Amino acid sequence: MSSSLRQRLAAEGIGSLLLAATVIGSGIMAQRLADGNLAVALLANTAATVAVLAALIALLGPVSGAHFNPAVSLVQALRGALPWREAYAYAAVQIAGCCAGAILAHAMFELPLIQSSLHARTGAAQWLAEFVATLGLALVVLGHRRSEDAPWMVAAWIGAAYWFTSSTSFANPAITIARSLSDTFAGIAPSHVLGFIIAQVLGALTALPLARALFSPIAEVQQAQAQRDCRPGVRPS
Repeated sequence: MSSSLRQRLAAEGIGSLLLAATVIGSGIMAQRLADGNLAVALLANTAATVAVLAALIALLGPVSGAHFNPAVSLVQALRGALPWREAYAYAAVQIAGCCAGAILAHAMFELPLIQSSLHARTGAAQWLAEFVATLGLALVVLGHRRSEDAPWMVAAWIGAAYWFTSSTSFANPAITIARSLSDTFAGIAPSHVLGFIIAQVLGALTALPLARALFSPIAEVQQAQAQRDCRPGVRPS
């Protein structure tokens, strides 16, 4: 394994760990402080997740691309931006990192380190919600124009999807598995994980042809414009 790949995998693992620790830890803190008000608890959970996503993507994006999500790595592999061997390694590290993040969150709040969630999240409506949440996330990943836009655009999409989807927008197979290890506000029953993951993968796969249809013509026009502006004797418009 090259030192570059080791560095990228370390970034994916650390980012996934901190993301899961934030999602689960902020859910625990929110539930304790909200005094039964689920709207306040969800708002606190959302705010923490949005903030950490923006920070981690800005920090680790230049190192690994800041996927933290097997669905994102799958899309990048399918479009040829990530070799399949590396995509498999990314996914393994992302899952391990998220599970470690769940354990870390429990340790910080003096809870049993590994739990089995009893939080039921299943049914066609929630599967559809996960499909939509992951589809939108993948479109943001594939369609943003400048690398510096990725942190706020991804964080903004996830923050919005927390509230407009019935599933509260997991949109990530690795975090879904990790949340099944936590019988807390952010948890999901292990028996309901597979339905979420299938919906997430389908959403990511659907985003690929949509992104090609939506963004490829724009990219071609921008590339042609850039080439025209660079020709001798042509002033940029």
